[in-house]
Amino acid sequence: MTQSDQIGARRKVPAVKATRTGPSSVRTRHGVNVFCRSWGDGRAVVFLHSWALSGQMWTYQMAHLAALGVQCVAFDRRGHGRSDQPSDGYDMDTMADDLADVIDAFDLQDVVLVGHSMGGGEILRYVGRHGTSKVSKIVLLAPATPFLLQTADNPNGLPDAALAQVRAEWASDFPKWIEDNKLPFFLSQTSPQMMDWLVRDMQQTPVPVAIACNKALAETDLRPDLPKVDRPTLVIQGDNDASVPLEITGRPTAAGIKGAILKVYPGAPHGLFLTHMERVNQDIATFIQP
Repeated sequence: MTQSDQIGARRKVPAVKATRTGPSSVRTRHGVNVFCRSWGDGRAVVFLHSWALSGQMWTYQMAHLAALGVQCVAFDRRGHGRSDQPSDGYDMDTMADDLADVIDAFDLQDVVLVGHSMGGGEILRYVGRHGTSKVSKIVLLAPATPFLLQTADNPNGLPDAALAQVRAEWASDFPKWIEDNKLPFFLSQTSPQMMDWLVRDMQQTPVPVAIACNKALAETDLRPDLPKVDRPTLVIQGDNDASVPLEITGRPTAAGIKGAILKVYPGAPHGLFLTHMERVNQDIATFIQP
């Protein structure tokens, strides 16, 4: 019996699904294989990554929490990273189902869900669609929620024409747009190497996937899902977030979730999981304690 077989037998789940120590692939109910990373042992935390990135963005959070006795699971959203790239399924309902299938494949209970930006939207829709019976706590890091699009009842949202213009730029030269817009994501003291590492990850996302996910993120109204969150929730965001400003995202998200805690980091940008790594890691570690 190989080491992989022994791990699968010990957890009483098929080795093809997921192991504690190595990446695997989970086949979702919609027939898509999503690539998973799992590191550490103990209480489980599932990480959902940002728009147009992959699960590897959580490398530094996973290393920190695994050393504290936490099982960290991060999967690549469909169309991203090493996951399958189907031509459809880039709507919040389907992506929430993918999250449910990952949780089931790892046989997780009392899981902590941690999402950044778009990942926060997937968590909210997961709760609205699948409930919280398997969830113990939620961390929303710079969430692009609850509703980004400007409408009659959401006047502070982003105009549809402005969003369409940005998507047109992606359709013509996505690498240039990334390079032109990377600096506000970081701080001036962020190393060029760290910035380049994240830029390379974003450049691997197919343009049609980036556009489809952005449309889903911007046009899905997650406000009805907020009252369904009945688990302790921590919202962390910087007041210098140029990607999704605090006043139209993190603050109303926290206000709509009963008992949610909002922590505002002065001067922090959208990429605070890197720029404010130590503080983010500590705040997550403290909050997820039983």
